[in-house]
Amino acid sequence: MYSVFLAALAATVAAQLAPGPNFLAVTGVALSQSRKAAVCLAAGIASGVLLWVSAFALGISALFQAYPLAGILLQLCGGLYFLYIGIKAIRSSRHMSAGQVRQFSTPLSSSGAWRRGLLVVLTNPKAALMWAAVTAFLSGSGLPPEGVLAFAPVGAGSAFVIYGSYGVLFSTPVAIRAYNRVASQIELVFGGLFGLLGIRFLADGIGQLRQI
Repeated sequence: MYSVFLAALAATVAAQLAPGPNFLAVTGVALSQSRKAAVCLAAGIASGVLLWVSAFALGISALFQAYPLAGILLQLCGGLYFLYIGIKAIRSSRHMSAGQVRQFSTPLSSSGAWRRGLLVVLTNPKAALMWAAVTAFLSGSGLPPEGVLAFAPVGAGSAFVIYGSYGVLFSTPVAIRAYNRVASQIELVFGGLFGLLGIRFLADGIGQLRQI
């Protein structure tokens, strides 16, 4: 069991370290908001991981197989949410100037940051596929459902440590000063990346919907 857990954890850590929507969400908030908001957002991401792994351990895969429309709706919701984040960042970049970043950024409360992290994970179909693969590996290695379920806090803890660390790193005074010099450009890039992800998810979802 331990060797299987370690193998799954190694794959999980590698995926979480790679830049992606979670990384963009945490670093964007860390740079433009505060360390506290970034850490709360990381906690939201960890909560989303906990929910995904638990859901797949308890058999939600069967639901997606029986009702393909559920997966398509996830694609569409994810696309709309990512597009919403992207548009907000792009609009915010138009009002930014050096030294005025935090004044122009809409403040996120701790609960608001947590919800954003949760939604970024739960509306990301790629995250769903990743955790489906991890849980399939664990169950395919002979673990019973309760053994697979036990991996949920492991994956969530790993997410909180990694993304929380990104939040701390990118909220240091050095990082913020560097960000302030090119704030509008960075927000534009963040917004563009989220927007492109949103458009891609929407296009994939609409394409699958037409095939039904």
